[in-house]
Amino acid sequence: MELMRGTKIPRPDLSRAVVVLPSAFTLGNLFFGIWAIVSAANGNFKWAAWYVMFAGILDMLDGRVARRTKTGTKFGAELDSLVDAISFGVAPAMIMYFLEFRNAGRFGWVVCFAYIVAVVLRLARYNVQSTGTAAPSAWFTGLPSPSAGMTLAVWYPFSQTEWYQTSLAYLHFDRQGLVILMIVLAVMMVSTVKYPKFPAAGFRTVKGLLGTAFHLLVLVAGLTVPEYFFFPLGITYLVFGVVRFALHGLAERPDAETPAVVDDAVPPQENVQ
Repeated sequence: MELMRGTKIPRPDLSRAVVVLPSAFTLGNLFFGIWAIVSAANGNFKWAAWYVMFAGILDMLDGRVARRTKTGTKFGAELDSLVDAISFGVAPAMIMYFLEFRNAGRFGWVVCFAYIVAVVLRLARYNVQSTGTAAPSAWFTGLPSPSAGMTLAVWYPFSQTEWYQTSLAYLHFDRQGLVILMIVLAVMMVSTVKYPKFPAAGFRTVKGLLGTAFHLLVLVAGLTVPEYFFFPLGITYLVFGVVRFALHGLAERPDAETPAVVDDAVPPQENVQ
């Protein structure tokens, strides 16, 4: 009894719990990604879309927790990429396959496969570019895979809204439209088009206040009218990068009609060895 009284009970190591926390969010991301695939296979496409959205929320949290607690590791980065390939690559592609392409023959699964390939290439390139980066950039190179995956997944809830059925049904955005959307998302992911990161929330600067307002808008709209909000938000983000890239290309293009300026005051030099 005296020996037992003198024995100190080890206290839980909070530092280890903090290190494990980002990976726990990442595995939660994987859980919802797998659940989305299972739900799509069972024909529950609406909840499959929301599970991809839940995976996106956890994907955002694991990175922020790792940065705030300074517990980011190479293992965590690799785990995050593997999970993102499933939650934002395989899961949205399977939702589209079971929704529209199951009866399309070989063409259907090839389109889904091409989208997944683009997600994997996007994540591999991101890992290579982020290795050894001195300071994080405020821009993504290529459309982020979570944005592409969530935009693709939430198309179905948006297509079931009364506004879509009454105002946009004439567009016939069914199989052909989804093929175009998947191709555009795939191309933008592997492109070099710059996409901005969402602003960080804060209260000390104007930028922080704008970030807070943006997060509050997403939160309120996401909780009240998610089926109306998330797909248009994803399309707006997609188009923003394309329009910005086009405008920058036009601004930087040299004017071919402007003649070269020749200084007549300086005579041409002879070929002197």
